[in-house]
Amino acid sequence: MGLLWYSLFLLSLCFSLSTSSYTDLFDSWCNQHNKVYSSEEEKLYRFRVFEENLAFINQHNEKGDSTYSLALNAFADLTHHEFRSSRLGFGVPGGNSMIGLMNRTGFVGSIDGEKAPESVDWRKKGAVTPVKDQSSCGDCWAFSATGAMEGINKIVTGSLVSLSEQELCDCDKSYNNGCNGGLMDYAYKWVIKNRGIDTEEDYPYKSRDGICLKNKLTQRVVTIDGYTDVPSSNEKQLLQAVAAQPVSVGICGSERAFQLYSKGIFTGPCSTALDHAVLIVGYDSENGVDFWIVKNSWGKSWGMDGYMHLQRNSGDPEGICGINMLASYPTKTSPNPPPSPRPQPTKCSLMVSCPAESTCCCSLRFFGLCLSWGCCGLDSAVCCKDGRSCCPSDYPVCDIKRQQCFKGTGNSTRVKGMTRKAATTKFGGWNSLFEDLGL
Repeated sequence: MGLLWYSLFLLSLCFSLSTSSYTDLFDSWCNQHNKVYSSEEEKLYRFRVFEENLAFINQHNEKGDSTYSLALNAFADLTHHEFRSSRLGFGVPGGNSMIGLMNRTGFVGSIDGEKAPESVDWRKKGAVTPVKDQSSCGDCWAFSATGAMEGINKIVTGSLVSLSEQELCDCDKSYNNGCNGGLMDYAYKWVIKNRGIDTEEDYPYKSRDGICLKNKLTQRVVTIDGYTDVPSSNEKQLLQAVAAQPVSVGICGSERAFQLYSKGIFTGPCSTALDHAVLIVGYDSENGVDFWIVKNSWGKSWGMDGYMHLQRNSGDPEGICGINMLASYPTKTSPNPPPSPRPQPTKCSLMVSCPAESTCCCSLRFFGLCLSWGCCGLDSAVCCKDGRSCCPSDYPVCDIKRQQCFKGTGNSTRVKGMTRKAATTKFGGWNSLFEDLGL
């Protein structure tokens, strides 16, 4: 009996030490990735998910016969279901991503006769911008499309310009649907129709769906002339395309091993149900295994500083994770248009102004004179009567109590209202009054 109790004590001690060790590891991981939880209950839940993912990682890495390894990256506290629902987004919204195989533009010419180099890395040629992070918005299609356009623009013009995913997310609504998914070909069509796309600096990323800033549509910094689809499941022609420029592809990115990938050549297992979009920026070989160099849009904490090596020449025509199935790239021969004139600040009065492409709203009036101005960060916005908020011009009905903007009276289509910011004065807060009085 005494031996039994002693054995149970040792087992309990080992479990306690193991849990303590995992707790320390979890706390260290939280500090590394700036994770903060809203309650102790949530933290405990995330710790349990973390433990399960750690067990999965250890099980894979201990096999010792894999060409890739897994690690505790920034997604180690997410269940596989949570990860899949927040980080993907490739496909026609409301439909099967494979519908993208229909009605695609025909492949122009054949590149079979050209001999591709043994290896290519467009990063070394300055044609790839730093790794970006789509966050929990399912607009991977926009990141893949901008990456391909950034690449061809550098190749043709010699200038590497980071382009705006947010503009595609907000404004490309013909087929694509922002954070709810889309396809790169439709993004190319939109850029062609708009006669260009704005920069990320001018139209920054918000990691959520927003209202199309129509005043930005004329900021056509980079243009493309067309796009080309690589024949499906033709790895030889895909190689030729990547040898010429970075190429957008659809893949299956929803495997659990994909979520926790760390380094090495990813060989699966992986289905060919396309649900994620990435950018191929080159190819190479290591220890006799050929691979694609894949740029992802999950930040630098995933994979090898945001990149993955994914096996090519696997013998499967569709490729590992379906990477050979749906590839396309933009074409460009024309120069970019000259830079547009920088927008000037919006004048509210002689001494008061708001930033360019915003709307002046009077916040306080006295006998018809505006004593205080506020700025709405939208062009041609509607100023709400509360003196604090505003609405987009296409959602002109202010609901002050709920801080929402509606399409019209009785129309339930709405967006969240915006809060005004303080206007800029040259000398002081009362200058608008002096100006209006003519003093």
